[in-house]
Amino acid sequence: MKTGDYSPRLLDEDFATALRTPSDLAEKVDQIQRAMNPILADVFAMYLKTKNFHWHMSGPHFRDYHLLLDEQSSQLLAMTDQIAERLRKIGASTLHSVGHVSRLQRVEDNDAQYVEPSDMLVELMNDNVSLAARLRDAHDVCDQYRDVATASLIEVWLDETENRIWFLFEATRDSTVSRGARHSKAANG
Repeated sequence: MKTGDYSPRLLDEDFATALRTPSDLAEKVDQIQRAMNPILADVFAMYLKTKNFHWHMSGPHFRDYHLLLDEQSSQLLAMTDQIAERLRKIGASTLHSVGHVSRLQRVEDNDAQYVEPSDMLVELMNDNVSLAARLRDAHDVCDQYRDVATASLIEVWLDETENRIWFLFEATRDSTVSRGARHSKAANG
């Protein structure tokens, strides 16, 4: 026998009120949320892409690249929880579903059946370069609204992102000259 659900029903605006953690940033939360939720979506997309490349790695550098991407994907996954919980701490709402992620993400998916290992690393490096720029933009928003704690976390995430860029760049330095042009393009925007 199925029992009825007698819990009170809240309208969307009631949910926003019910979940709004008290904060001195209350008047600024929407702007911070607008800056950070797309970054959260990007980080989720980058996590899945990094894990995809980790699972589908092949070639003579398999072990090194496989372990590198596993480490980087773990770092990205940890970042997702930190971003979402920071938003909730200041009374903001955050992502609710994979569909929500797909609507906000700016990182392109890679559904190819096969990707050359060096192309995987260059693609991830370029995604991280884009993420670094977006983190800097979000830092500016947090500074503008005096959200010192989120800005401080962004600085940590930016350092981690720059570290991923560095490792991916160095791992692809033995690539051919034509791939070197990709490095120049990523470095110059």
